Amino acid sequence: MSTPRDRRPRDPRRPGASSRSGSRPSKGPQRKPNRPAQGGRARAGGGSGGTGRPVRRGERPPRRSSPPPPPPLLRRTFRAGDPRKRIKAGGAIIVVILLLFAGRLTWIQAFEADTYAEAAANLRMQTKDIPTLRGQITDSEGNPFALSVEVRDVFVDPEEVPEDERDQLIDELVTRFDLEEEAVAGKVDAKPSRYQVVAKEVPPGDWQEFQDLGLSGVGADVDYERVYPEETGAADLVGFVGAEGHGLEGLEGYLDSTLAGEAGKHQVEVGQDGTQIPMLNGLVRKPEAGQDVRLTLDRDLQWYAQQALADRVEELEAEAGSVVVSNKEGEILAMADFPTYSQTDIASSEPEDRSNGAVASTFEPGSTNKVITLAAALEEGKTTPETVYTVPYSLQYYDQTFRNSTDNGTQRLTTNGIMAQSSNVGTIKIADQVGAPVLHRYMTGFGLGQPTGLALPGEEAGVLTDPDDWWGTQLPSVSIGHGLSVNAVQMASVYATVANGGVRVEPSLVSGTVDPEGEFTAAEEPDRQRVISEETAERLQLMLEAVTSDEGTAPEARIDGYRVAGKTGTANRIDPETGRYDEGGYTATFAGFAPADDPELVVQVVLHNPQDTYYGGEAAGPVFNDIMSFALKSYEVPPTDQEAPALRLVEDEDEDADG
Repeated sequence: MSTPRDRRPRDPRRPGASSRSGSRPSKGPQRKPNRPAQGGRARAGGGSGGTGRPVRRGERPPRRSSPPPPPPLLRRTFRAGDPRKRIKAGGAIIVVILLLFAGRLTWIQAFEADTYAEAAANLRMQTKDIPTLRGQITDSEGNPFALSVEVRDVFVDPEEVPEDERDQLIDELVTRFDLEEEAVAGKVDAKPSRYQVVAKEVPPGDWQEFQDLGLSGVGADVDYERVYPEETGAADLVGFVGAEGHGLEGLEGYLDSTLAGEAGKHQVEVGQDGTQIPMLNGLVRKPEAGQDVRLTLDRDLQWYAQQALADRVEELEAEAGSVVVSNKEGEILAMADFPTYSQTDIASSEPEDRSNGAVASTFEPGSTNKVITLAAALEEGKTTPETVYTVPYSLQYYDQTFRNSTDNGTQRLTTNGIMAQSSNVGTIKIADQVGAPVLHRYMTGFGLGQPTGLALPGEEAGVLTDPDDWWGTQLPSVSIGHGLSVNAVQMASVYATVANGGVRVEPSLVSGTVDPEGEFTAAEEPDRQRVISEETAERLQLMLEAVTSDEGTAPEARIDGYRVAGKTGTANRIDPETGRYDEGGYTATFAGFAPADDPELVVQVVLHNPQDTYYGGEAAGPVFNDIMSFALKSYEVPPTDQEAPALRLVEDEDEDADG
């Protein structure tokens, strides 16, 4: 009798096992039959899924084998929950959320309503500037170089313009304020806007005449316009302001924080259409007017200096020129520059037109620098005005030959004569006695190689190298004004120091400020320093007076009725493109003061690359004469009542030379 074990089919996966039909085992993976439940019996036969035997007709197909159960760790039991419980839980959550919102809303409305209302209002609020009056720039007497005048910005409120006045309003705006009709009509019809600016910078008188017409829907805001009186001759110095009312160049830019004041603030409510509604009690801060700045300049002298300079630059076809006029205390009375520009037509100017050349353009001073060399020698006791030197036409110094401007052969000149004739060779001999360190010290003391103290925009301090770096021909070159660079204000200060008895006062331009109440506050006192003794200064004054004599290099600088002291200067210019002297032309200068016996006024003239006439005495001397003559009369300086003493310029026949 067979047992169930005997009837169980063989596992086809076992080696050597085959289907009962005798077919070959499949090469692919075989499905593992279901294992009978514990205690049960395995079913015999079945379809091809069981034993592989075909199912006979009439037989019941065997149950298809099920896949093996997942491992215990991957089993999950899912049971369908009660839907009524889910609905109750969801409803409870919704109720809680609604209660939270309701509580927050109640809290806001009951306790924070004012805070949120204020925040909402602030979204519509904007803070606008209230224009303030910019301070004036004036001369020493209060005559303006720059001032602000009150104007009106005219606007329309299209919502308030009656239909029967529309055409008349447009016509009056176009005619009175020189506007385009199409642009004005577009702004008058710009509904729902409530604020359209149609004209700016309207004079108050013109606005008042328009207002007297009684037309509706038009108003005006107060503003200020910067005005520069015509032909002051100070455009390069004063500068200008930009569209926002702040200084951009010149004194307008440098002194902007003093001149500008502080704009006021007020709040306006702005609607969705851009309408601005001024708020009652909306003033945040009152505007504070700027302070006036009072300069040391003289407006009439400034204008005259500008005209005289411009005429000479154009006459000699020079590239540019500068004039500085000061008193012996270093106060700048005029600072003219050419080329220049109109402050009412800035767009047509070039940057070089707006540059203040008196401080921004540097040049080699040439023979005007010889006064420092001789000052150092006199102060150090290396020479006297009467010391005689053998002065040939030329002098070999290392690998360079230095020459006088005129070939007078070998001369026996005194120190007075060396200055009067502007002898290069004689000055170099004196410089050798002084030495590089001492000469450099005096040049620094006179203000070369350092800022002027004016702190003007674009200022260049020039170049004065350290004496330790001087080599070969540096000493003789510097002693006659080559191998260094200066600006016009620096050289004017040198001659003001000699005129002031040897005490250098730092140049000054700002006298003080005037507040809106009219109270004047003086500027800080400039630095003062003694550079040379009073005795040395007096000797130099006489030497410089000899320059304007018939035996000197600048008789053109003499002024009838006054004793005049000064010095010519002619120096090669470096071509900025090639960096060479041979194509740069010349710089012609003249610096001097008057009266020579009791100095009051100082004038420095610089002409850059004049054509044909380029020696300092011939080119710049006449400009000095013209401006100094006007200044002496303007300041009512009395004529000189004493003749100049005769100075010995050459050696007596029986005298031995010391140099």
